Amino acid sequence: MTLTNKNLCGWLALPVSIVAATAACASPSHLKDRDVYRAPHAEEAPVIDGVASETTWSRANWRNLNHRWLGPEYAPEDFTGRYKVVWTREKLFILTEFTDDVLIDRYRDPLDRYWDDDSLEIFLDENFSGGIHQYNHNAFAYHLSLDNQAIDVGTDKKPHNYSHHIESRWKQSGDKVIWETAIDVFADNYVDGSNSNVPVALTAGKQLGLMVAYCDNDGSEIRENFVGSHSIPKESTDRGWIDADLFGKLVLDE
Repeated sequence: MTLTNKNLCGWLALPVSIVAATAACASPSHLKDRDVYRAPHAEEAPVIDGVASETTWSRANWRNLNHRWLGPEYAPEDFTGRYKVVWTREKLFILTEFTDDVLIDRYRDPLDRYWDDDSLEIFLDENFSGGIHQYNHNAFAYHLSLDNQAIDVGTDKKPHNYSHHIESRWKQSGDKVIWETAIDVFADNYVDGSNSNVPVALTAGKQLGLMVAYCDNDGSEIRENFVGSHSIPKESTDRGWIDADLFGKLVLDE
C-alpha cells in the first residue's frame, strides 16, 4: 500500500511508502554545507525608508547574492547584490544593496507573473525545520515587487498578497539601489484569511531558515536571471519556493 505525503503532512505529491513518508515529515534534511548567518540584535529598529543610515546596520555583516540559479552569464554592471540582517523582538530586518542597470515592472497586477518582473525574493522558515512549503506555510517565499507588495502562494494554491507581513521601501542613488524590509515572522500554523494570526516573538539564539534572491528582468517577457544567496544543485535551481531544505541557517545573536 502506498500513500502520498500529502495524506500524512500535506507536503509532497509523489507516492511513497508509509515509512518513507513518515520519515520525510519527521526529519527533513537541509542540504549539506548550508552556511550560517549570525544577525546582531538592534537596540533600535531601523527606519524603513530605503536610506539605511542607522548605525545598527553597521553591526551586521554583508552576504553576497552571487549564485546564478537561472539565466545566462551576466556582467557586474547588469547585476550585483548583497544583503545583511538585524532583528528586534518584534521583527526581522533585511537590508539589500544591489546594482541593476534596468528596473522593470511590466506586469502591473501584483498577482500576475510577479516572478518575471524585477523583484527581491526573501525565503523564510520560522523554525529552520526545512521541508516542503509549496502549498502550506511551513515556510514563506515572499516576492517583493518594485511597488513594495509581497506575494506568495497560499494553501489554496493561488497567489496571495502578504504585504501586511512586510514593510518595504527602496531608493535608487546612481547605479545603486538600497532596499530595506521589516518582516513579521509567522510560524507554520499561519492560516490564510484569519484575523487570529500573531507574529512570533524573536529571541537571542533562535534559528530560522533564510535565503535571499533577486529576479532580474532587463526588458523581456520573462526574467532573464535569478540570482541567490546560496548554492543550489542544478536540478533544484527553481525550487526555493517549494523546498525549505535549500535554505541557509539564520541565527539571532545578542
